[in-house]
Amino acid sequence: MDNIKVFRGILSFIMAFWLAFGSFCFPAVALTDEQKLVSQAWRIVNRTYLDDTFNHQNWAQVRQKALNTPLKDSSSAYEAIQNMLKTLDDPFTRFLDPEQYRSLQVNTSGELTGVGLQIALEPKTGQLQVVAPIAGSPAEKAGIQPRDRITQIEGTPTENLTLDQAASLMRGRIGTTVSLTIERDDAPTQEILIVRDRITLNPVIAKLKKDQENNIGYIRLTQFNANAPIELAHAISELEKQGADGYILDLRNNPGGLLQAGIEVARLWLDSNVVVYTVNRQGIQGSFESFGPALTQDPLVILVNQGTASASEILAGALQDNHRATLVGEKTFGKGLIQSLFELSDGSGLAVTIAKYETPNHRDINKLGITPDKVITSEPIKLQEIATSSDTQYQAAVELLAENRQQLALRS
Repeated sequence: MDNIKVFRGILSFIMAFWLAFGSFCFPAVALTDEQKLVSQAWRIVNRTYLDDTFNHQNWAQVRQKALNTPLKDSSSAYEAIQNMLKTLDDPFTRFLDPEQYRSLQVNTSGELTGVGLQIALEPKTGQLQVVAPIAGSPAEKAGIQPRDRITQIEGTPTENLTLDQAASLMRGRIGTTVSLTIERDDAPTQEILIVRDRITLNPVIAKLKKDQENNIGYIRLTQFNANAPIELAHAISELEKQGADGYILDLRNNPGGLLQAGIEVARLWLDSNVVVYTVNRQGIQGSFESFGPALTQDPLVILVNQGTASASEILAGALQDNHRATLVGEKTFGKGLIQSLFELSDGSGLAVTIAKYETPNHRDINKLGITPDKVITSEPIKLQEIATSSDTQYQAAVELLAENRQQLALRS
C-alpha cells in the first residue's frame, strides 16, 4: 500500500511539473506555409474520405512522413500532397493545382476549351482510359471511343501521369493540335491528331421523331453540368406541346458530371420515389427522393452503353429500379463513387471520394455497371447516324415503344 502511495505521489509531481513548465521545456514548433498546406490537405482527407482504413495504412504516419520531407516552396508541397494521396490507391481522389481547380469548376459550369474527353484511370491496370468523348467535340469527330486506352500524349507516356496531368497535356489554345496514341481491343495501335477547340456544353439535343405510327420525343443528354436539369425540363415541355406520346432518352457516351444534376433530372421523370441512396464511411445511408409530379407519364426507353457513367448511371438505375423506364443497349461503365471538391488556402484544391451510391434497389454498381433490360450490342457509328435507321440500339428502342403502344391499345 505504501508503494502505491509513493507511486501516486511521484505521478502527481510529474503532472504538476508538466503543467507548470512543460510549455517552456518543449516549445511548439511553428509550421511553415508549405507544411500548413500539406496538413490542411491531410485533415480534409482524414475527415471526409470514404475508406476509414485509408487503404489499410496508418494515415497519421503518412502525414508525418510528408511533413518530414523538405518543403521549400509550393511545388514541393504539391508533390508531397500528391504522394500522400497516391497511397490511397484511388484515382478519383486527387490534388488540383490552382489552374486545374479553376478549370474543373469552369467545366462543370458549362464551357471548356480542349479536345473534349472525359478520362479515368482503369482501376485494375492503372491505364489512362476514355470514359466518353463529349458530344460534338473534336475528340468525337476524330473517332475516339469509350474504353480506348491513351498510351501517349504528344509522345509522353501516360503510365505515370495523374488524371489532371493528362488533362493538362491535352488542353491548349484553340486551333492547335495534340497527338494521342490510342490502343483499342482487337485493333492496331494508332496515332490520332486532334485540333483543339472551344466546346460549348449545351447538354441537351431534342427533336420530335414522327412517322405513321410514332410521335417519339428523342432527347440526347450529353453530360450533367449545371445547365442540364433546366434544359431537359424545357425540352420535355416543348415535346409534350408537339404531341410526343413516348420518349427515348439517349445517355450513350454520357460520362456523368454533377451528382445534383443527375438527381434533378431523375425528378423530372418520377413521381414520389427514391432516386438514389448515398453511403458514407460510417455506413450511414442518405437518400434523395423525387416528390412529383413527373413532367410526363408517357412511356420511356433509355439508351446506354459502355460510355454511360457516374451521374448517368444514377439516372438510369433510378428509372430502371422504379419501373419508369426500360434500358436498352450495353452494360454501363460502372462508376459508383461520389467525389466532392475542397479548396485549399492557396487556391489549389482536392477532389476526394466521400461516399458511394446505391440505386433504389440498393445495387452497388461500382466496377460492375448496370445491365440493360434489353442488351443490344452495336458497332461504333458516325455522329450523323445517331437516332437513324443505321442506329440498331435506337431502332430497338423504337420497337419497344411500338410494342408498349400496342399493349395499351389491347387493354383499352
